[in-house]
Amino acid sequence: MAYFYEEPSHTFGEYLLIPGYTSADCIPDNVSLKTPVVRYNKKAGEKSDLYMNIPMVSAVMQSVSDDKMAIALAKEGGISFIYGSQTIENQAAMVARVKSYKAGFVTSDSNIRPDGTLKEVVALIEKTGHSTIAVTDDGTSHGKLEGIITERDFRVGYVSLDSLVKDYMTPFSELITGKDGISLSEANELIWSHKVNQLPIIDNDGHLISLVFRKDFDNHETYPNELLDSNHRYIVGAGINTRDYMERVPALLDAGVDVLCLDSSEGYSEWQARALHDIHEKFGANVKVGAGNVVDRDGFMFLAENGADFVKIGIGGGSICITREQKGIGRGQATATIEVAKARDEYYAKTGIYVPICSDGGIVHDYHITLALAMGADFVMLGRYFARFDESPTNKLIVNGNYVKEYWGEGSNRARNWQRYDLGGKKGMAFEEGVDSYVPYAGRLHDGVSTSMSKVIHTMCNCGALTISELQEKAKLTLVSQTTINEGSAHDVVVKNTSIRS
Repeated sequence: MAYFYEEPSHTFGEYLLIPGYTSADCIPDNVSLKTPVVRYNKKAGEKSDLYMNIPMVSAVMQSVSDDKMAIALAKEGGISFIYGSQTIENQAAMVARVKSYKAGFVTSDSNIRPDGTLKEVVALIEKTGHSTIAVTDDGTSHGKLEGIITERDFRVGYVSLDSLVKDYMTPFSELITGKDGISLSEANELIWSHKVNQLPIIDNDGHLISLVFRKDFDNHETYPNELLDSNHRYIVGAGINTRDYMERVPALLDAGVDVLCLDSSEGYSEWQARALHDIHEKFGANVKVGAGNVVDRDGFMFLAENGADFVKIGIGGGSICITREQKGIGRGQATATIEVAKARDEYYAKTGIYVPICSDGGIVHDYHITLALAMGADFVMLGRYFARFDESPTNKLIVNGNYVKEYWGEGSNRARNWQRYDLGGKKGMAFEEGVDSYVPYAGRLHDGVSTSMSKVIHTMCNCGALTISELQEKAKLTLVSQTTINEGSAHDVVVKNTSIRS
């Protein structure tokens, strides 16, 4: 006879947090949202090899996570998992673009010879989007530095584009430069003390090594939580499947990927166990690979024991997912998170190894993020949330007079990501498990994430918690009735302003 759970499964919308004691120290400025991403021996006093500064990652979806999203989210302190339902070459190229976007010391990709023309300069600016061009003797990124030319050194329409670069560039004799071996902080000191926008770094023979830009320092002021590796490059993740991982993983590692995630609608499978073992045996135990998705203790234990670096929770809870109505499998996201968190703690007590868990799906309102964290999640994965922003890869349209962005599921006919739903049979999708849709446009990611994290931080203060782990220790949660849910929204009034966002 089938096993029956006595209690129904619940969603985040059926819970509320009960406020706890708020001390004088429990103010927003003192709250830390730093959270571990991959497994570590907590009992032995080790630290995780990878942390985030905010508990948010973007979903492994065509309509959500490309290189532009990865850069934007890394600036905020989170990680984007670039979608794997594309060619290996294209995915690796996206990862490489993220890793080269900012490195503190940037290899110049816009270079020209002194006898080049302004027409060539304009073409270079249009091609690369970079307005600073290094002038080297041979026109390469490591040639002998002759000068610098920028779009501010000449005015299109007022000068002949056949004019030579050497007549408009700032010559080497007038440049402030740094010597190879200078530290990033020393380079920034030179930039600020000499009031320049960029600092060329040269070797003893005058050959260009790299450039340091003022804007990178300014970016850190604007984005104090930005997530960087040891080489000052943005952290980026990538999704992989259980079919071509032996070819895809080495290409992603060569591109510089920091963390991988097996992307599957159901992760409690032999295919994920094989992939985890193969990847760690072939490419090294230090390669970080998350796995999932699961919704109960058994699924978590299976993946943790097979070497998953983090485990993703959730089946059928995404806004574009129709797995539950198509196949009748899944579980309420709150109940799934609570049970898997208990299993994570049980595994830690038994082994000393802490395996972070990620709640994937079911987030409708910002406060659901806080609920997921309080229930035990170390971070959350979001699709619809990020698809709304400028930085997502989809088109912005006007539908019925309102701005929207396109958003479709990996199991939809549009994405046709059959590998995500692969059960080891023949290639292809037998039926759809996702829909094609629109989401209301929400502007810049920076503004949206700042607001959402502010809500999380303030709620944590209401619960008397300064860290996510402290929230999990102190949180008190209560199930609520539909009447309570209705009472919690505006009621019995005519609302003037309906622009309040979740």
